Amino acid sequence: MIHDMHNEILKAEVLVEAIPFIRKFASSVVVVKYGGSAMVDDALCSLVIQDIAMLKYIGLKPVVVHGGGNEITAMLERLGKKTEFLDGLRVTDKETAKIAEMVLSGSIGKNLVESLQSVGIPSVGISGKDGRTLLCSKKTDAKGRDLGYVGKIDSVDSTLLTTLIDNGFVPVLSPVGVDSLSQTYNVNADYAASAVAGALGAQKLIFLTDVEGILKDKNDPSSIFSSLTEGQALSYIEDGTIAGGMIPKVQCCLDALQKGVKSVHVLDGRVPHAILLEIFTTKGIGTMVTKEEA
Repeated sequence: MIHDMHNEILKAEVLVEAIPFIRKFASSVVVVKYGGSAMVDDALCSLVIQDIAMLKYIGLKPVVVHGGGNEITAMLERLGKKTEFLDGLRVTDKETAKIAEMVLSGSIGKNLVESLQSVGIPSVGISGKDGRTLLCSKKTDAKGRDLGYVGKIDSVDSTLLTTLIDNGFVPVLSPVGVDSLSQTYNVNADYAASAVAGALGAQKLIFLTDVEGILKDKNDPSSIFSSLTEGQALSYIEDGTIAGGMIPKVQCCLDALQKGVKSVHVLDGRVPHAILLEIFTTKGIGTMVTKEEA
């Protein structure tokens, strides 16, 4: 009995600790870029959906932008189509672009919508083509090579997203864009999330990843930066402290800050309730990137 009471008191203390954060962030937009293990592991997926539902129930305005590279590759393999990569970027011909759109906007997006609605959250799945939300042009890689129908985002029209948010829906956006000639493009989900967060003036952009956060040493999980300013991040890239595959993620964080997002969080989506732990506890669990000292 005493043990049960102690557990209940601990739960109450957690709720009380969250009060200042709830008060500070109520009614603000939070964009969640959903990817990695948290998207393919059913148990983790369920916990992420609960976190997003909690954000909505306590008065925040969540927006979900999802990836799906592994699922696209799996579908291409099933259809007997080989995937070509140039330095980690998928070369996308017209057929691959159609298959990517089918997987992202059809399968993944609608499954996420149904998961949110199953916990009582009104949700709508859209792609960047709807309302011409993501207007794109052709992207080339760093060496100027043609990647096919891979898009870079030129502008975001947030009208549809804002309409959905203002009417109580959680938008679930798949990273498929379109150009002025109605050509479909596959878009990097991280940059789609960054562009959308900037266009919406989001308080927070959260990247769910398969790493603990931004690390000084990629082989040492304990070397996590709990917070970084824009200036620190740039100097760590310059001196090689932040290196390899972490650089594009950090550059995406800085891109979002430049677009007006207040703080960007890189979290380990394999940790249960990572989103709630980061936003509503004093210590947090991942890396928070801000323009200045928070």
